[in-house]
Parts: sequence; C-alpha cells; structure tokens
Amino acid sequence: MIFFDKLVLIRGGGDLATGVAYRLHQAGFPIIVTEVAAPTAVRRTVAFAQAVFSGEHTVEGVTAVRVEQAARAREMALAGGVPVLVDPRDGVITTLRPAILVDARLLKRPNVASKKQAPLVIGLGPGFTGGVNCHAAIETNRGHWLGRVLWDSAAQANTGIPGVTLGFREERILRSPAAGVFHPTVDFGDHVEQGQTVGHIDADGASTPVKPRLSGAVRGLVHPGLSVHKGMKIGDVDPRDDPTYIFTISDKSLAIGGAVLTAVLMWMNRRNAE
Repeated sequence: MIFFDKLVLIRGGGDLATGVAYRLHQAGFPIIVTEVAAPTAVRRTVAFAQAVFSGEHTVEGVTAVRVEQAARAREMALAGGVPVLVDPRDGVITTLRPAILVDARLLKRPNVASKKQAPLVIGLGPGFTGGVNCHAAIETNRGHWLGRVLWDSAAQANTGIPGVTLGFREERILRSPAAGVFHPTVDFGDHVEQGQTVGHIDADGASTPVKPRLSGAVRGLVHPGLSVHKGMKIGDVDPRDDPTYIFTISDKSLAIGGAVLTAVLMWMNRRNAE
C-alpha cells in the first residue's frame, strides 16, 4: 500500500461516500468507513453502508466488511481491506487518529466538522466552508461547479431539488406516504410501472401502499424493516430502465471521489514543499 501512513477515515457509507472510498482505495490509501447502526442509504447496491446489515458488501470489485473494533478496523485497512465500523458518536476518531478525515454524511448543515479533528479535514457539500469548519470543501451540486475543491469558500446551499434524469426530477423519488416500517415488494433492477405497488408502510395494524410516479428500473430502496417517517425518501426509480446503472457507481459519485483524491494529493504536495 503506497500511502500506508495516511489513514483515511470516511464518515458515512452512502453512495457518494462510497465513490470517495472507492477512488482513494484504488489509489492506495488505507480506508476506514464509519456508519450509524441503521443506515438510511437508498442506493444500497453501491453503498458500503450495506455491510452494516449484511456483514459484507461488494461494489465494483471492492468488498467492505463490517468490523466491531477500532483496532481491527485499522489492521484491515492497512492490509488493503475496507472495514465498516458502526460508530454513531464518532468516538473512534480520537482512537484511530486518522491523517485524513472525510465527512461524507451529507448532513447539509453548518458546523458539522472541525479542522481540529485531523491534519486534513474534507467536507462534502452544503454546510461546509473551506478554511472554516474544514480545510477543504467539495462541491456536490450537479452543474458546472460539481467536484470543485474549495479551500477558502463554501459549497453551494442545499437546493432540495433532485437531479434531472430524462426530464424527471421529484417524480423519480419514492417517498414514504406515512410513518411506520417499510417493507418493499420489489428488488433492485426490477422494472416497475407508474402506480404499481412496490411496497408497504406498516404501522398500528394499518398498511399503506408505496407507489412510484413513473415507470422504470428500481434504483434505490432503503433497507427492509427500517422505521421511516412520512415524506422520507425511501427509494427511487430510474426512467432510463437500464439495470447496469443500478449496480455501478454513478458519475456524480466518481466525480466527487476524484475531487477528494485531488484535495488529498494537493495537501500532501504542499506539506512536502514546506
């Protein structure tokens, strides 16, 4: 491993975080991913967060494995693996003392990180300002500025508007029609029709159907049995209807991962020049 002395801790294991982990792992950095006990990742086929539920999960040839101890996570990372550690309170940061901390939780609010947590702290998206609550912020909004490394400015504010796919925005998203427990009746890559029942929200003896607003391939679903609230994003449908898109890292995730890798290498070059 080329950069064995540059341990990277990535907070979050969703699809964007996984794009970051994939890029850095391929470049030779030891990676540790931390997650909450019940991740709400939607694009679980390409999210290392899935390892929390299944024990291990492979994305484009890279396998992440759930571990229970920080020492085991470090050992696995230095051996070239990708450990996923449940750490909802961020307690392992002081134990592991990573050289690089990437906050990829997409919390979309300010003051979610501190430059004091690691020699290099990188924040993804809204809420992060380079030079303020992180050393470098990464722009995550689609458009001309996607993937920019921001050392002294803020990432754009959260628009709350989903990206466009074949002219569809909000229609792509499956939102919970009620509070309760989600039970899907379809799987990733399945073709579904507009108005088809694709799952149920169960609560207090009542069952509310979940129905998509367009036809296409099932691209995202939160984990079965997860407690959800009304209006929560619980899945999405891809109108392109190409199953290969469901099981590969997105262009956006790879762009953001490349930006994080660029920020890391810029930081290393600056340190070497001092």
